Amino acid sequence: MKALKKLSLLAVLCLGLAACKKDNQTLPENSLYEQKLSSKASTASTQAVVAGFPETFESGTKGSYSLGSVTLGSGSWSLDDALIGNLTADAKNGSQSVRIRNTGTLSMNFNVNGANVVTVAHAKYGTDANSTWQLWSSTDSGSSWQQTGSTITTSSTTLTTATFNVSFSGNVRFQIRKISGGTARVNIDDFSISTGDGETTPPPATAGDNNNLLLGNPSNAVSSTSSPENYLMERTYYTSSYSKSRATPNWVSWHIGSSDLGSAPRQDDFRADNTLPSGWYQVSTSSYSGSGFDRGHNCPSADRTASVAANSSTFLMSNMMPQAPNNNQGPWADLENYTRSLVTAGNEVYIICGSYGSGGTGSNGGITYTIDNGRINVPSNTWKVIVVLTNGNNDLNRITSSTRVITVNMPNTNGLNTNWKTYRTTVNAIESATGYDLLSNVPVAIQNVIEAATDNQ
Repeated sequence: MKALKKLSLLAVLCLGLAACKKDNQTLPENSLYEQKLSSKASTASTQAVVAGFPETFESGTKGSYSLGSVTLGSGSWSLDDALIGNLTADAKNGSQSVRIRNTGTLSMNFNVNGANVVTVAHAKYGTDANSTWQLWSSTDSGSSWQQTGSTITTSSTTLTTATFNVSFSGNVRFQIRKISGGTARVNIDDFSISTGDGETTPPPATAGDNNNLLLGNPSNAVSSTSSPENYLMERTYYTSSYSKSRATPNWVSWHIGSSDLGSAPRQDDFRADNTLPSGWYQVSTSSYSGSGFDRGHNCPSADRTASVAANSSTFLMSNMMPQAPNNNQGPWADLENYTRSLVTAGNEVYIICGSYGSGGTGSNGGITYTIDNGRINVPSNTWKVIVVLTNGNNDLNRITSSTRVITVNMPNTNGLNTNWKTYRTTVNAIESATGYDLLSNVPVAIQNVIEAATDNQ
């Protein structure tokens, strides 16, 4: 079955085209992701910044984009299609920051001994469009590299902090790769590396703990307009694959821990997502009016109550799907409430949800295939996969063949049974319906067990 998933995915995406005619939220200095990171660390240990860091890029000069190295306070860095900028349009703390264009890179030419947390300040250059970039690491002095953490989307003109939870005990160096290409430029500043202080060494958290995509990228979505039906949208509070033609997410993935649930009120600030690529239709707050369908959240508002910013992020219309009211407000909502009760009981959960097909029945009756004058596809089904873990570290490594996985597939109609348990199914069934490869970062032997099981608790 695993071998057929990629072919199935292509088929499903093509059918989708034929069937329908932790907003990258600003990360404050003490972001929600950093708070979650802190909550996962042992209270018996503190973090120590590696000598020479943070690298502020205040010493040294490089005024051209051509490949070259420059000696800075922390050591020698290589800049390719990148320079050290000091213009008014450069976002910076102090007088200088790195500016990267096209698919440029910023690379350490030296190693540090161990790393547990990497933080990077980033912002758009001037009025340029959004950019996406990745953190890469090398443990063999730059001979080979591998991506570390998730792809980051830069959409703010003021510096915000991206935090990467890593686990390296020996020599390691890092590199930033701008992957979005094009003329948009991104500023990088205050690159910092921290390690445990050695007094008490807690078990290291696996790189990616709490990450929205820890369990995998189900459709291999990419942040490129060349993939408009499988467009990756990285955010602080959830990550999604978006379909331009359907004007809804294909899937949305996020994590809930105790630090995500607070007292922030529901914002109800439904709004168009102006971070979508230029020229793409932006679903508006009134696009669902009179349709007979709810503006159904994929990542729920109540899963993000730690701050106003977190809650507000869920009201972007790019997080919505046309959902039959008795689906959205009935068993779907009950399952959301049950999931949060698992978190308050001492668990953390990883969730992937989405929709597929075309043709649902809302409060107006009949079968509706599109709304908003044909711009938005109405799905035939809504689905969700929930992986439940007791609170802890090294989350991916703690998933076993006995880990509880709750999977549901609900018809997008008003005539639903009120009990969400009626709609339990297997991960394999969702994969067959969608073509996605869910839980792909979990070892295959474990996948084969948990993806074939139907929850019965």
